[in-house]
Amino acid sequence: MLSKIILPIAIIAISTAAAVWMFMQKEPPQTIDKKPPSMLVDVMRVHAANEKTTVKAQGSVTPRTQTTLVSEVSGLITEVSAAFVAGGFFSKGDVLVRIDDRNYRAEVKRAQAAVRAAETNVTRETGLADYAREDWERAQSVLRSSKAATDLAMRKPQQAEALASLEFAKADLEKREGDLDRTVIRAPYDGLVREKRADIGQFVNSGSPLAVTFSVEVAEIRLPLPDSQLPYLNLDEHELVQGRGPGVVLSANIGGQLNTWQGRIIRTEGVFDESSRVLYLVAQIDDPYNRYSKKWQHSLRMGTFVEAAIEGKLLYNVIRLPRTALHRDNKIWTVSDNDTLRPVTVEIAHADEQSVLIRSGLVSGQLICLTVPENPFPGTPVRYQELDNTIVGMDLGND
Repeated sequence: MLSKIILPIAIIAISTAAAVWMFMQKEPPQTIDKKPPSMLVDVMRVHAANEKTTVKAQGSVTPRTQTTLVSEVSGLITEVSAAFVAGGFFSKGDVLVRIDDRNYRAEVKRAQAAVRAAETNVTRETGLADYAREDWERAQSVLRSSKAATDLAMRKPQQAEALASLEFAKADLEKREGDLDRTVIRAPYDGLVREKRADIGQFVNSGSPLAVTFSVEVAEIRLPLPDSQLPYLNLDEHELVQGRGPGVVLSANIGGQLNTWQGRIIRTEGVFDESSRVLYLVAQIDDPYNRYSKKWQHSLRMGTFVEAAIEGKLLYNVIRLPRTALHRDNKIWTVSDNDTLRPVTVEIAHADEQSVLIRSGLVSGQLICLTVPENPFPGTPVRYQELDNTIVGMDLGND
């Protein structure tokens, strides 16, 4: 009976002792210090340098010289040039339109006859005046009178009238010859016909418009700029007058291909636009239609909408960064020496669509984070790979 009680107690005691012994033999688990995860980012190492600024603008190409050709005489158009069509090119002095000149030739002949008649009258009055002077001299010698001859006796009024009639006849001849010459309309410059308003067989009056033309020697582009961009440009009036204004590169997409033309700022319009508060700069490009030098790959046609990159001033000791590296409140995220993110507030010297120039807040050799993670925090650990810091900008050529 006693053995039945002791045996279970012994088994429980032995089992408990074995469990305690096994628990005591177990090694404590090792603790591992887990580092916070780090993200892989792209960085660039910045360097201070002297950088040339570029100011961007947009505008349309317009002719510097545009003319509405009008007829100065009345008549029937009898001939037009093959270039007298919309889009036709012509050279200075080319005959564009001829007007029936038969009536004007007849008027010239009448005026020529009137001049010859007036010359004959002057010759006759001069001879009569000579006879009158001789008669007066003979009368003086006979009568021995001290009385002076009157102008009428010497036929001076008749001479003056004859000379005036001759001058009138010559002036009338000059006018008639001018009218005859104006029956031929010649090109005033090398240009292109923009709009044709008359044609062969049409009767025109004096003052009737014949065509709208423009010169192809020079084109202009009006470029609007806000006052905030003006300090970056050299717009000294003396330099502009001397033809040493800022260079400008014009670009336009033609047929899926980007084309560029080089010009120069030649003047400003001198006043701010009251509605938009911009100042218009005027850029000039020579030979836009490639008529003389063939230096452009494509013609720069009037009306083309172009992007303009204007050569700006040189900024000293600034750092150029991609525009995407600049964040809200002018912050730049940098990578510190212990490989963590650190925001820096910078001062911007100049910015455009592609890049930004930093005047202060960064130092040469500093690492700038280009791929900032979403919602970054100062001190966030990162791993990085350093990229080339070259930023390719548009080349500003000089004429």
